[in-house]
Amino acid sequence: MTQIQFNLNLDLLKESVMNSDIDAVIKASIVLVLNSVMEKERDDYLQVGAYERSTDRIDSRNGFYERELIMSIGRINLRVPRTRNGGFSPSLFEKYARYDQAFVLSMLEMVVNGVSTRKVKNIVQQLCGESVSKSFVSSLTEKLDPVVQAWANRPLNTTYYPYIFADAMYIKVREHNRVVPKAVYIATAITEDNRREVLGIRVDHIESYDAWKAFLHHLQSRGVQSPKLFITDAHPGLKKALKEVFVGTVWQRCTVHLKRNIFNVLPKKGIDEVKLGLKRIFKAVSVEDARKFKDEFIEHFGENQKLEKAIRVLEDGFEDAIQYLNEPVKFQQYIRSTNSLERLNLEVRRREQVIRIFPNTQSAFRMIGAVLMQINEDQGMKKTIRDK
Repeated sequence: MTQIQFNLNLDLLKESVMNSDIDAVIKASIVLVLNSVMEKERDDYLQVGAYERSTDRIDSRNGFYERELIMSIGRINLRVPRTRNGGFSPSLFEKYARYDQAFVLSMLEMVVNGVSTRKVKNIVQQLCGESVSKSFVSSLTEKLDPVVQAWANRPLNTTYYPYIFADAMYIKVREHNRVVPKAVYIATAITEDNRREVLGIRVDHIESYDAWKAFLHHLQSRGVQSPKLFITDAHPGLKKALKEVFVGTVWQRCTVHLKRNIFNVLPKKGIDEVKLGLKRIFKAVSVEDARKFKDEFIEHFGENQKLEKAIRVLEDGFEDAIQYLNEPVKFQQYIRSTNSLERLNLEVRRREQVIRIFPNTQSAFRMIGAVLMQINEDQGMKKTIRDK
């Protein structure tokens, strides 16, 4: 068997370490080791050492060729041994191909976590001493497309989701040489075993009845059954689509949105008592108490003309906003509003702001979908609601 031998001049090596760039010494050492490893692999493949004769020989040596390899210390040049029939291939490059894949995934993770392509480019250059273009980094992110598409279209028929939340947020996308707004539809849910899950995403032109209906049909086609409650804001297109797609589902109006709508039409001064009365209504622990507190509020303030609009908004949205009180107590604080989805939207927004304007719709779907995948995986590791 061939032995790997290193004939080193220790004085020369010491002088090199003391007087030259240590990175160059490390590179030279790594090149020496890797070249020797590849030569030994070729000897093992041929089953015979150099200048030896054997009936077990399956091929013959055919010199070397030069090949570059990019590592964390930078680019190195290797002498790759080859055989005459071309059947030999060093395992080194297969091994480092896996490292390259991990490196690509690391770059993708940086992009998903909100690091701009410009910063990723700079990080790669600092790590490897190699310059890569922004377009190269951007092209790498396209590797996410099939992964995000598969996740966004995964079957949802094995789990029942009693409580589903939905909302839309707007982003900017470049389209036909113009920057246009696009609506991103996101749906999340709470399962019967107290876990949150991101159900789906859709990017469309505007928030409308047709777009909401298409999104809800998409969820339904993947196996989502009619939930007990569908928690959203009061967008009329969403309400109409919900009645048609998920027949029998109760609509829970987000209490935070309703309170905000009421406060927006209140007078600016002298309303401390009014605010306390409204908060009392929405802190009720039963449907009966909520209705009682609402009636008392209207009886007390109903004659005040300055509160006429606020009372009208309260009465119009009240019944839809207290449906959560009919559900188990352990769920109530989580299903009364879309706050959890709003927090998720803020996390998406934090990373989206790095890009600011997406080059196209697909890139928006890719990045936001990847972020939601990551959040969904993190959520799946822990219970959202403590059993009481």
